[in-house]
Amino acid sequence: MTTFKDIFKKSFIQGFTRYDATPENIIVVFAIASFFALYLFFAYRILTRKTFYSKSFNIALPSLVIITTAVILTIQSSVVISLGMVGALSIVRFRTAIKDPMDLVFLFWAISTGIICGAGLAQISCVLAFVLTIALFVLDRCPVARAPKILMVNGDGYDLEKDIISTVEKFSKLYTVKSRALKNNRISIVIEIRSSQETELLRQIASLSGVTSSTLLAHDGEVTY
Repeated sequence: MTTFKDIFKKSFIQGFTRYDATPENIIVVFAIASFFALYLFFAYRILTRKTFYSKSFNIALPSLVIITTAVILTIQSSVVISLGMVGALSIVRFRTAIKDPMDLVFLFWAISTGIICGAGLAQISCVLAFVLTIALFVLDRCPVARAPKILMVNGDGYDLEKDIISTVEKFSKLYTVKSRALKNNRISIVIEIRSSQETELLRQIASLSGVTSSTLLAHDGEVTY
C-alpha cells in the first residue's frame, strides 16, 4: 500500500534528480559557464580602476564560476551527495579580507553566475551580465563630490604655518589640516584642500620664504562631503 510518506519521498527525490546529466548536457553547461567566466574576467579588468590591480583575484573570479557550476550540477544529481556537500562546505572558513567593496560585488557575481549556469538557466546569467555591466559603467561615471587634493609642504621655521594657511585660505574655502610635524626648527604640514586654482596655489606656496618643497597630490580614497 502506497502511503503519503512514500509519495512525498518519491516526489522529493525526483525533484532533485530531474536534471538529465548526460555528457552532452554537462559539456554544454560548462561551455556556457566558461563563456561567462571569461566575460567576468575582462569585465573586472575594465570596470575596476585601481592603483594596485590584483591579477590573482581576477583569476579567482572565473575559477569560482566553474567550481560553483560543478557543485550545482553535482547537487542536482543526488540527494545524498548534496547533503554531504552542504556539510563539507559548512566547515570551510574564508579569512581573506575584502578591502574594496567592488571586489565583493564581483565575488557575488561570480558565485551567482555559477549557480545560475549550473541550474541550466543561462538566459538569466546573460541578463545579469548585461544589466550589471551597464549599471556599473553608468554609476561609475555619475558625477558625485569631487575628491580633495593633498597639499604637502616642507619648510624652515615654526612660524611658516601661518603663512601657508593664509595662502591656502585665498584659494580654498574648504581645507583641513591633516597632520603637522615640527623638528629642529623645520615644519612638515599636510593639508586636504579643494580648489579650482591648484596651479596658482602651488606657485604661491612655493614662493613663500622658508618653503623648501611643496607637493599637491590626488588620491582615489573616500570623499568627505
